[in-house]
Amino acid sequence: MIIFRYLLKEVAKTQLAVFFVLMTIFISQKFVRVLDDASEGGIPGHLVMIFIGLKMPDLAGMLLPLSLFLGVLLAYGRVYADSEMTVLHACGVSEWYVVRVTLILSFVTAIFTGIFTLYLAPMAAEYEYQVKEQIAADSGISAMIAGRFQKTGNKKAVVFIHDKNRDNNSLEKVFVAQLPDENGTAESVINSSLVYAEEGRVVEEESGSQRLVLEKGTRYQSDIKSGEFRSVAFDKYHIQIQDQKVEHKRRKISAVATEDLIGDANEDAQAAIQWRLAFPLACLILTFVAVPLSVVNPRQGKFAKMLPALLLFLAYFLLLTAMRSGVEGKALPFYVGLWPVHIVALVLGISLLLKNRSSGLKIKAKLPKRSRKAGAA
Repeated sequence: MIIFRYLLKEVAKTQLAVFFVLMTIFISQKFVRVLDDASEGGIPGHLVMIFIGLKMPDLAGMLLPLSLFLGVLLAYGRVYADSEMTVLHACGVSEWYVVRVTLILSFVTAIFTGIFTLYLAPMAAEYEYQVKEQIAADSGISAMIAGRFQKTGNKKAVVFIHDKNRDNNSLEKVFVAQLPDENGTAESVINSSLVYAEEGRVVEEESGSQRLVLEKGTRYQSDIKSGEFRSVAFDKYHIQIQDQKVEHKRRKISAVATEDLIGDANEDAQAAIQWRLAFPLACLILTFVAVPLSVVNPRQGKFAKMLPALLLFLAYFLLLTAMRSGVEGKALPFYVGLWPVHIVALVLGISLLLKNRSSGLKIKAKLPKRSRKAGAA
């Protein structure tokens, strides 16, 4: 029991350390991208952390298998490098016992990975779509930032606000440049104008359309044909900034709930299900690969087999990605799917485990005999 707790503690401690380091790196990259969108006015500043949080379930589901794989390699590599595993083997602890101990942690990791990939990641992707649609629907109100030139939701005007009262969403010192239509007709060019108002507010209709109501201002317009310049003062001036309620965008397959994909016979749906299941399965399969690869000579150091192990991991997930693309492109039948890659990885792991075991040596000893008999015949 002491050995069991010791091995489990070493791997779990290393896995958590690797997981948090990887999550920090990838979340930092996502944070830079989201912050860039916020700086350009694509999303409101107060929603930055929400978008970061919505990326975490998908990242966690992908990084948990990698953290487990690296955790096993680093933890057992150190144990072998310090000759602790040699002492354990001398006391009767077999490599298969080490595998069984590690499989317990792998099973727990697979459960958490499945929760992320099968449930939380699709929910987060769906909620992200809803937040983006809400931002688009409220583009006339919440997306207006003081001190910045911004296009309205219908792309028909550019608005500059000197100040914004967040309590009642009233606007102060508003500058509006009404743009010509995209077709560029002469009439639309003539109707383009500049408007300045002391105050303004956004009014939303029941249909979802939004109007910018300006008060105490002046409208400037130049007629290109006649060359006349007109200036009109007004008490109230209405500008349409959002034509209608934003329609729901078509969801990507990543935002569809797993239970909705199960009954869908479409190739994309089946590929998505197998992709979500691939990460929990990888936690179990990679254990059979990582444990034998962690065996190092004390003179080599614990990082001796890190490079070939990472290349195997990379090949595994690149093959999974290629098979998924094949299913989505109908080049492979969905019932074949990603399963051949899992089977090959499992066979590789078992063969590595049996390589130095007595049963594996017996199998290896029998193979040349069969080949010699076949040659004699």
